[in-house]
Amino acid sequence: MNAAGFAKGRQQRRMKGEKQMRHSGILMAGAAVAALLAGVSAAFAADPIGKGLTMYMQMGGNAGDGATLARQTGATQAAEALGVDLKAQFSAWAPETMINQFKEAVAAKPSCIEIMGHPGSAAFHDLVKGAVDQGIVVTDGNSPMTDLQKEFGTKGFGYAGVDLYAGGTLTAQAMLTHGLKKGDEAMVYGVFSQAERGQSEKGLADTLEKAGLKVDRLEITQEVNSDTSLGVPILAAYVEAHPNLKAIGTQHGGVTGILGDVLKKAGKKPGDIVVGGIDLGPATITGLKSGYVTATLDQLLYLQGFMPVVQCVMTAKYKMPGLSLNTGAGVVTPDTIGGLVGLIDAGIR
Repeated sequence: MNAAGFAKGRQQRRMKGEKQMRHSGILMAGAAVAALLAGVSAAFAADPIGKGLTMYMQMGGNAGDGATLARQTGATQAAEALGVDLKAQFSAWAPETMINQFKEAVAAKPSCIEIMGHPGSAAFHDLVKGAVDQGIVVTDGNSPMTDLQKEFGTKGFGYAGVDLYAGGTLTAQAMLTHGLKKGDEAMVYGVFSQAERGQSEKGLADTLEKAGLKVDRLEITQEVNSDTSLGVPILAAYVEAHPNLKAIGTQHGGVTGILGDVLKKAGKKPGDIVVGGIDLGPATITGLKSGYVTATLDQLLYLQGFMPVVQCVMTAKYKMPGLSLNTGAGVVTPDTIGGLVGLIDAGIR
């Protein structure tokens, strides 16, 4: 073999060796990545990212009721998936109870607390500041507290719930598509006096008024707020006393559920009065199927339970700021309720 041939052979052998080394390197790197991922997967399987965190969470109404169940389900499933020790609190929608529950939660020194905004920012401010100063993550659901979110957002104070005024507006717009016209009488039954929480009914009433309807705004008492069955005789009497009433609106899930009974007691047939409400409790489903409820705002209560737990973990573990989620997805009508019944019965929708 001449010198040129020898040199060419040596170069080919070197290139072949380098190729084999690169191939071996790729295999080794791939094996290392696979081992790393396997280790991470095993670690996550053994230790969910929320392991060691305790969270107190205000659910709102009463355990298992139509306006609360899906929120319970969402929170429970998120806590189980993330490994969070969840402590549920029920207030029957009483603002004073929510304040007292928050004090009890702070005293237990948990990792996180989720509250509801019904008492308002002023009532909660000093209490929230005290909790945050202790290193407790505080976030909000169902009813916003904009001032607190601005002040404590970098510490994890987020919001999972409806843009309340917009939700009321959306409900009213759905009602207006059912033959209501300028000059018609309407009544909106709500908690107008409750800080930002009252914006939901205000959005509903304002939108009906802008369309030319004559709107009577009726305040829900705390007694009815906590036990909506007490509202049946009150509302039935109101309907009977207003023979020209064409529409009833509310943004209270429990009240929405009793409106079918109210109209029956007042001698009304389905469709005689346009009814706009909120949530998808069993009684509201019955109202939709029978035609007594015209439209109800779907505020995705499952997400209002699930996302605050996620917020807790993201802030407590990863120092992420508060996140906002508008759960006001749209309205459900008699034409669209059918496909959701199974999910509602499962406590998800």
